[in-house]
Amino acid sequence: MKDRIAQLLDEVQHAVPETKEQLEEFRLKFLSKKGLIPSLFADFRLVAAEQRKEMGMLLNTLKQTAEEKLKQLQERFEEEQKSTVQFDTSLPVLPETGGRHPISIVRREINSIFERVGFVIAEGPEIEDDFHNFTALNFPEEHPARDMQDTFFLRKSPDVALRTHTSSVQVRVMEQGKLPIRIIAPGRVFRNEAISARAHCIFHQVEGLYVDKDVSFADLKQTLYYFATEFFGPETRIRFRPSYFPFTEISAEMDVSCNICGGKGCNICKYSGWVEILGCGMVDPNVLEACGIDSSTYTGYAFGMGIERITMMKYQINDLRMFFENDMRFLRQFESFV
Repeated sequence: MKDRIAQLLDEVQHAVPETKEQLEEFRLKFLSKKGLIPSLFADFRLVAAEQRKEMGMLLNTLKQTAEEKLKQLQERFEEEQKSTVQFDTSLPVLPETGGRHPISIVRREINSIFERVGFVIAEGPEIEDDFHNFTALNFPEEHPARDMQDTFFLRKSPDVALRTHTSSVQVRVMEQGKLPIRIIAPGRVFRNEAISARAHCIFHQVEGLYVDKDVSFADLKQTLYYFATEFFGPETRIRFRPSYFPFTEISAEMDVSCNICGGKGCNICKYSGWVEILGCGMVDPNVLEACGIDSSTYTGYAFGMGIERITMMKYQINDLRMFFENDMRFLRQFESFV
């Protein structure tokens, strides 16, 4: 037995498996239940008593040597496999697993519709001075919108506030004097209002402005007809009602037929069959002059809409606060939208 142990020890030490398959053959040959080393342990009972101590030590050395070699080779093969993994950088990235916020979905759709008819996107700061937020837009000193009940003024700067509309972006664009102007100004605005299912102190607007020679109210109506039919569908009916805004004259509010009930009347449209979606009008000459534009040569129209209201109509959402609560049960409903 001593010679047999020495022979197997030599085989174990000089074995050089080069693949995982050969390593498995090594394990089966020497260490499996029917392998050579376990068979020697089975024959150990036949060894004479005076030789058992020596044979036992040799057998244990053989087994430990074989087990250690097997472990070392397994670790080496694993490291080699990790180092040889190749990554194909030309493969496409994983698909987007999240979803856009409903406000972002609708804002992008609105932008796309107006961009198709020549409008470009303009942006401006959310913290504005009195001139751009009020004075240039023909707000008189005593106008209620200047009161603290409507506007978030900054405590250390009484003439600076969070913008109450994106009309301030229109003022900044007109000041540049690059005519004609055809822009839309999407963005977040702030007003000091009580938060409820129908109102919030933070909301989003998209405002539009077109200034050129011979711009008329008919041009405004045609643009808004196009937007409404593209966004709400070709069967949408539209009506204009006279209104008042400091920065437009003439001014109007635009209603569309309720797309929930088809104009028959429901709780969304307060059973009138109509839903107000935006305010609009011809730019007041005082606004043009305040921005350095000759009102005797140029005319223009402007319009503005709240994105939350349109989103609520589109997806039949009855509580505006849902847009700001980050409730994943609500947001996951929009994961399939582009």
